[in-house]
Amino acid sequence: MATHELRRPFKRPAISDQQRRREISLQRQAQNRRDAQHQARCLASTILTLQPAQYEPAEPDLQLQSETELIPELEIESQEHRRDLRDIDDVRQASRLKGVEARQWFAKQLMLPEWMIDVPERLNTDWYVFARPAGKRCFVVSSNGTTISRLRNGSMLHRFPSALPSGARTSKSSHSGQSYCILDCIFHEPDQTYYVIDMVCWAGMSLYECTTEFRFFWLNSKLVETGACDAPSSYHKFRFSTVPIYNCDQEGLNAAYTGPVPYVKDGLLFCNKHAHYQSGNTPLILVWKDENCSQYVIDTDSKGQVPNKQQVVLELLFDGKLATSDDPPVIFGCLNEDFIQEDCRLGIFSDLLLVMED
Repeated sequence: MATHELRRPFKRPAISDQQRRREISLQRQAQNRRDAQHQARCLASTILTLQPAQYEPAEPDLQLQSETELIPELEIESQEHRRDLRDIDDVRQASRLKGVEARQWFAKQLMLPEWMIDVPERLNTDWYVFARPAGKRCFVVSSNGTTISRLRNGSMLHRFPSALPSGARTSKSSHSGQSYCILDCIFHEPDQTYYVIDMVCWAGMSLYECTTEFRFFWLNSKLVETGACDAPSSYHKFRFSTVPIYNCDQEGLNAAYTGPVPYVKDGLLFCNKHAHYQSGNTPLILVWKDENCSQYVIDTDSKGQVPNKQQVVLELLFDGKLATSDDPPVIFGCLNEDFIQEDCRLGIFSDLLLVMED
């Protein structure tokens, strides 16, 4: 048989940009987990092998100097003049922020989906699907005997008592600073209900590094136990509720798409079972909308009317081309150099892009 006849009669299908980024995100999660385990093993090994006679506490001045050398000058300046919000990784500290600091921090914490532009691999085994409620996306934080909900821009939506851990000042609730709760919710105005779509922290335990599969199990197990799903009362102003979540097989997809729910649907949300909770947009959470499962398939104005023209955000490259943020980018057109130089607004926009890329 000739050599050319042994070749495959088909080409390997090209992997999409979104699928490539999904694989990179999962690989990064696995690497972070391995690094954390390695650090824990090293720490345990060091503690177990350290002999009491070999341990000599450092002099106060020398110890202070060694700690100071590890802190960059910029961070020292930040600690002296203001609290740098980027350094606040402890959600327990973040739950105590107030005013502008709280708005800035919470505005960057929600995990946001990407549009579903292709069918992920192993969709029927590695993904969940559920009908997303229409309403205001927000973080609900309960701490120190009160509950606060904050919108995507960080502004406060409600302050109220709730049955969540440390969510109300009652004799049964815990007022310990270690007991706090952070839920990812959508506030559905028609029935005044917070529909919980994810759990970030529960009773002082962070779930950021837990998989979606565990977070959803913990959510459905713990939320009902607190009484947060009960009818409103004097110490529980708004009702909380979970959403029906399905495995993304044919039966589950059909149930999420056509099945009845007690709220107005706003598309379908697809969640990778192995994904950790991460801030910002992620390809491990996808959203799908059409006229059968959402009222808001296309952009509308403040009055709910469809404008004559739809808007799209493109990036202005340095050679004048207008492109999407895909990898590789899709070029939509090119602006004349004279036009760019005459329009100061485009010039400012180019400077901003330069700063962001640097």
